[in-house]
Amino acid sequence: MTKLSSAIQQQAAARLHQAISQAEQCLGISLPIPLLRFNQRGRIAGSARLKDYEIRLNPVLLAENTEEFMREVIPHELCHLLVWRLYCRGMRTRSVKPHGKEWKTLMRDIFGLQGKACHQMDIDSVQGRQFDYRCECGPLKLTIRRHNNVLKGVRYICRACKHPLQAL
Repeated sequence: MTKLSSAIQQQAAARLHQAISQAEQCLGISLPIPLLRFNQRGRIAGSARLKDYEIRLNPVLLAENTEEFMREVIPHELCHLLVWRLYCRGMRTRSVKPHGKEWKTLMRDIFGLQGKACHQMDIDSVQGRQFDYRCECGPLKLTIRRHNNVLKGVRYICRACKHPLQAL
């Protein structure tokens, strides 16, 4: 596992402050600085915890892809918090989609980014153990969580061919 240096953590915090300033200028409002944590696990680059007003970054992927985090991931997660603050707080129903038009508009207008829902980073270093399964389409892999669910009796169906998955 890659250890995240304090220099990279400071760089991420500085980028978040810069992104907040950009958002404040563009939107004409004052914004609090979200809590920035480096405890996101798995294949996810980052996540925004809306009610906690917090951004979580994956320390392994951040160390391996620092430039992409500064350019795309930090603004991406900040825009989720901005959408929550501007459009969702206090609403009982979820009428705003996580990567919907409001989010895409903020990504474009504030940061000049297209705004993609998923990253394209190499995840080999954070990929957990996988197990071989098959369906009518051919072989595929399940995560350890899904494999353990199969061992407990859960049945998974292939999305493409609609046949049950079977362990190899």
